Amino acid sequence: MSSLATQPKRDAARNVANRLLLALDGSDLEFLAPHLEEDHYPSGSVLIEPNQRSEYVYFPYSCVVSLINTVAGGSTVEVGTVGNEGMAGLAIFLDADATPSRTLVQVAGEMARLRADKFREMAERSAGFRKFMNRYTLAFLAQVSQTATCNRAHTIDERCARWLLMTHDRVTSDTFNLTHEFLAFMLGVRRAGVTVAAGILQKAGLITYKRGNITVLNRRGLEEASCECYGIVNKEFERLLEAQMNNRLA
Repeated sequence: MSSLATQPKRDAARNVANRLLLALDGSDLEFLAPHLEEDHYPSGSVLIEPNQRSEYVYFPYSCVVSLINTVAGGSTVEVGTVGNEGMAGLAIFLDADATPSRTLVQVAGEMARLRADKFREMAERSAGFRKFMNRYTLAFLAQVSQTATCNRAHTIDERCARWLLMTHDRVTSDTFNLTHEFLAFMLGVRRAGVTVAAGILQKAGLITYKRGNITVLNRRGLEEASCECYGIVNKEFERLLEAQMNNRLA
């Protein structure tokens, strides 16, 4: 695990690649950056177990993180997803010990973690940071509620297109690794359902799917194939970040 703390303080924020962190006031980012511990996280890495206290919060750079709930019988469903626009570990900000969700890496990549005590110290010392985190929490809850609506109201291929768009937004390449098994796990459906949905998108020339690697070929077409949930959630986070940047410039 590498740390930005080894760099001179004035350069500590140079490598930060998380939009939530980069939207912070300069003094807040300067305080946090030396304590960020960066590393590469493989797919499937469990960050926070259900009902267990976490000692860290996580800021994805190029990886994608999922919050997963498990029901009786072992079935799973993704209730929320986090990329470079946000953070995982909101329970710490909300002064909660734990949540019933499992937090894991769905797409491998780079990420920074921050000790919970440093995060709490930041929240105590900066009213601006608390206000921004309150608004981020609201945006994330909007995503969770829209995901619940999406899982109930839309077809598997629409949901698959939405999930691929959200992932494409967060990774640094048009191609990313994702098996049928893991995509089925994320969508809460059988593997056969994912095969059909991915086949529809591939036949339409929107993606290719070979040996666990997905390549987005037609971004605009994928947006058209998705349900409206993608746009609704995306606008919430863009509005949050835009408002924060405007506050900084005011």
